Formats: sequence, structure tokens, C-alpha cells
Amino acid sequence: MSVQEVEGGRFVRQANRFTERITADGASGLPAEPGRYRLFVSYACPWAHRTLIVRRLLGLEDAIGVGVVDPIRDEKGWRFPDRDPVTGAVFLSELYLSTDPAFQGRYTVPCVWDTETERLVTNDFPNITTMFETEFTAHHRPGAPDLYPEALRPEIDELNDLVYHTVNNGVYKAGFATSQGVYEEAFDALFDTLDRLEERLSTRRYLLGDEITEADVRLYPTLARFDAVYHGHFKCNLRRLADYENLWGYARDLYSIPAFGETTNFDHIKRHYYVTQRNINPSGVVAKGPLVDWTSPHDRGR
Repeated sequence: MSVQEVEGGRFVRQANRFTERITADGASGLPAEPGRYRLFVSYACPWAHRTLIVRRLLGLEDAIGVGVVDPIRDEKGWRFPDRDPVTGAVFLSELYLSTDPAFQGRYTVPCVWDTETERLVTNDFPNITTMFETEFTAHHRPGAPDLYPEALRPEIDELNDLVYHTVNNGVYKAGFATSQGVYEEAFDALFDTLDRLEERLSTRRYLLGDEITEADVRLYPTLARFDAVYHGHFKCNLRRLADYENLWGYARDLYSIPAFGETTNFDHIKRHYYVTQRNINPSGVVAKGPLVDWTSPHDRGR
């Protein structure tokens, strides 16, 4: 299939090929130097979206460059709308294959290119944001939030693990399932977690309390895509995000913050999912709805 493998009716996400780590002290051989690295993203991809949010929240725009691919991906993979001005690439695949000529698999975003050694150093999406948060601190803007505070890391990691398996990746498990039982298992786990998050957010503004953390960064991209794509396209239709009082208010609260709202591109999101994933939408027709107002008052300050 074009976007994933299925084994026994179950969606199986491809392992990340490049997992080097950029470090503040350079002990890894990859020092956190401003201007050295280029982040490649798609506005459509939830994993890439979280890196854009963190880059903006921490004020790393000048320290870490960014290249954006076209939302429509074909058999050649992600394409740059114009030739990437830094690497000269037309397709993201060129960067993968120049780094590892034997690479076989999908060419995924987000990924980070080292302009000095001219190679991809990581496409390990779970760790890119925490790397920005902990290794680039010397380049954070004054007053930048601590998105991964050391004292809260065990709780953040535990919550992120649950959200990843049942929500972030859970919508894919439901959407790409090829047997009824596997689909329903993923569906039930997804909405069980959403119900738990709805209850959690009834007594706190953000997932860990009064301050935004890495946990909020990881949940938000899935919520932003939920009613527009996952509810119908991926058959995650027990409830809409808009049917959850706390989750919907929480999502709008985050959307009102420029780092979240201004990196949310619903046009790219809808065109990517409906046009690219022809295995579950053969016509490529893009759904026109839903009619929702992300700018309506959220009242989360209560």
C-alpha cells in the first residue's frame, strides 16, 4: 500500500531509519548549532505538525530552517512545490537516498538534514520535538516555555505513550484496518482514551495543569484533524471532537495560540488525506465539510 503495511488486518507503522541525536554539547558529533540544520515537514502530517508547533513556541525559527513539501504525495513520495533552495532536491526521496543509497521504504516527514555533512540525521519523529526542547535551549527565545520539565517527564512520557498508541496512531489503526475485529478494537481504544481525556480536562486547562507541555503538543495535531478527516475518512465516527465539551474547548484554546493555529493548515490536511490515500478514497474527492468555528470562544480560562 502507498502509506502503510498491513499484517493480519492490522496497520503497522514503518520503523524510523535515521535516529541520530543532535546534542547541546556536541558529544554525539552533531552539535546544536544555529543555522546548521533544516527541518523538512508537511503541514498535512500530524507528526511533522508537532515539530512546527515546538519550533514556533520556543522561538527556534532562526536557529532551525524549514522546508515544506506539497500536500499531495504520489508514487514518488513527497515533492517540493519548488526545488528546495538549500539542498536542491525536487523530491524528499533524493535526500533519503543520498544519505542511504540502499534505503527501501517510505520517505517520511518530519526529518532533519545536516547542511554541514549533507545528510539526513533523523526522521525519528517521537524524539525530534524533545530534542528541540532539551538540546537547543541556548537558542530558545527569552521566556520560552519549558515544554518538557524534568520533574514532569515521567508523567508526560506515560501520558504520551497512551495517547500515541490509542489516539495519534489509533486513528490510523482504525482507518487502515482490513478486518472488522481489528477495526473495532482500535475504534474502542480510541474513544475510551478520548473519554478519559475529556474527564481529565474537566479539572485542568491543559493535560498537565496550567502550563502547556509536550503532552499537549502531541495530542493537538490529532484533534485538529479529527472532524475534518479522521471522523469520516478513517471511520472514527462514534463522536466528533465538537461533541466533547472539554476536548473541543481545549483544542480551540490551543488553536488560539499562534504556534498552534498558524501552523494548522486545513487545506493541506484535507487535500493530503482525501487525494493521496486512494486505497480508502478511490475517487480522490475532497470532503467539503465540516462547518465548525475554531475561533469561537472556548472559556477554558475558567
